[in-house]
Amino acid sequence: MAKTITVKQIGSPIRRPEKQRQTLIGLGLNKMHKTRELEDTPAVRGMIAKIPHMVQIIEEKG
Repeated sequence: MAKTITVKQIGSPIRRPEKQRQTLIGLGLNKMHKTRELEDTPAVRGMIAKIPHMVQIIEEKG
């Protein structure tokens, strides 16, 4: 089974650069306090690293 991480949006995209908004959409997040379970890949980790002030890793599985 592949490793997964649960990510929660904790910051608003209002008044943020367009690249940060698009990164949130790429992660599947678009509303405050929404959570997503994503596969733990270097690409996903890189996206999270670009917006650490807007997302929080809740749980790591696997």
